[in-house]
Amino acid sequence: MQKKLGSTGRTWLKGFHVLFSAAWVGAATCMILLHFASHPATGSEAHGVLAALKLIDDWVIIPSAVGTLFTSLLISWLTPWGFFKWRWVTVKWVITISVMLFGTFFLGPWLNGMEAMSAADPQFVLQNPAFLSSRQLMSIAVGPQLLLLFFVVFISVLKPWKKATNSKG
Repeated sequence: MQKKLGSTGRTWLKGFHVLFSAAWVGAATCMILLHFASHPATGSEAHGVLAALKLIDDWVIIPSAVGTLFTSLLISWLTPWGFFKWRWVTVKWVITISVMLFGTFFLGPWLNGMEAMSAADPQFVLQNPAFLSSRQLMSIAVGPQLLLLFFVVFISVLKPWKKATNSKG
């Protein structure tokens, strides 16, 4: 039988988990607000907005998402919650990993590509079909991403579903 954390260890781990999760959700909210509230008239203005978004992504979103995932692994492994004992925990795992993968393989590359295009050709970037396509795809995808993060927060608090199995441990 593996050793579980004591109450002090669980409290610290939960505190770090909440801190990383709050940073992730807060930064994602800020990015969406900046994305939709800014209406750059020039490529240089677009680059400024995209550079700010990339900075938030690189320095807050990515580290806090990794921190959330790491603390989630520790919580599931070292506490009685487990990985798949409770349906709400399983749903959190599926959503968290899905959101991270979508961000890694779609949102991140779209943002990085748009920022690079705006830096390389600020004069004509707002007419670049690849730039406009990435911007439209990102505009469509970021809302559902944030809603999924909000949903994970609420199921973490509500713990809405019963045990997935009758197994112990």
